[in-house]
Amino acid sequence: MTRAGHLSVPEANSLTAANDDDQLATEVSNLRDSVTASVRKYLAELDGQLSTDVYQMVLAEVEAPLLAEIMVYTRNNQTKASLMLGLNRGTLRKKLKQYNLISHKD
Repeated sequence: MTRAGHLSVPEANSLTAANDDDQLATEVSNLRDSVTASVRKYLAELDGQLSTDVYQMVLAEVEAPLLAEIMVYTRNNQTKASLMLGLNRGTLRKKLKQYNLISHKD
């Protein structure tokens, strides 16, 4: 710390990074909790019946809005979106078409 109780720039930057890490951990936890609650609700509504393709259904429910939001964030820049998502650009295009987020003729 510097005089008068103020943080120096390196100390302030490390606190900002720690706060960012805490926020990310909270967001991941909230996402995990949301998925858990949604799956539990879905299973309770089945009332003992079996369902098929639950995995694909959940992936589609999560993947479509994820892709849409990333595309908005990157202003439809597929290269940036693919980097953010950790996907090959061709895979991203295939998924965007699958969820009708881009036209099939693009």
